[in-house]
Amino acid sequence: MRTAGRNDGASGDGLVAARLAALLEAFRPGDETLGVSELARRTGLAKTTVHRLVGHLTETGLLERDAGAVRLGLRLFEIGQLASPRRGLVEAARPYLADLREATRNTVHLAILEGTEVVYLDVLRGPDAPTLPSRIGGRFPAHATGVGKAILAFSPESVVSQVIDAGLPRMSARTITAPGLLRRQLTRVREDGIALEREESGVGVVCAASPLLDAGGVAVAAVSISGWANRMRTERVAPAVRTVALALTRTLSGQA
Repeated sequence: MRTAGRNDGASGDGLVAARLAALLEAFRPGDETLGVSELARRTGLAKTTVHRLVGHLTETGLLERDAGAVRLGLRLFEIGQLASPRRGLVEAARPYLADLREATRNTVHLAILEGTEVVYLDVLRGPDAPTLPSRIGGRFPAHATGVGKAILAFSPESVVSQVIDAGLPRMSARTITAPGLLRRQLTRVREDGIALEREESGVGVVCAASPLLDAGGVAVAAVSISGWANRMRTERVAPAVRTVALALTRTLSGQA
């Protein structure tokens, strides 16, 4: 969470932009509406400042008023839909992801790497899959996910080092937190083209993922299937994930 601070006497476009961003970032998954007091608490801004900035954001449609509180506005959603080049990737991938979900009845993800985390660009939930915390636009530590390991395995060494140097937080009892073990897994992923995640992001959930590569062989994204550990056999779904990743890679290279 970005903290904007209480230096309300300061000025400058950069400070105003940081404060506006802090207000929008204060909303978390599950938040329908937030009041001025809660926004002030989460951002570190004075209530008078929050009240003034909320007025600007509601005038532009980025926030909407709702019974004394505010919610994220439709205009913000519209802008998000235009977040190219990611939009083109999602549109190209959607038919492949839908087929994969239909064939396996499990949840399918499309994700990219940003910093040390993966960001989910698309999530197609399967009827036989567990309820997962992943959501479109959501983030998760890369080392604890199949898509993250699939991308890291085909990323420059500097990217892998950045993730390791930032620390490998434990997300479950089986999360890989040892740098050496993570590197050995990434070597195996490079050999197989498949990254497996066995209850490393959460109890009872397994995943098989495969990268989408650019012309230089560097991962630009990854696709995955996630399901119950006691129902989904990763070795059986892995070939389907790999096939989709290869087909989508060819499709994207043809569009370049």
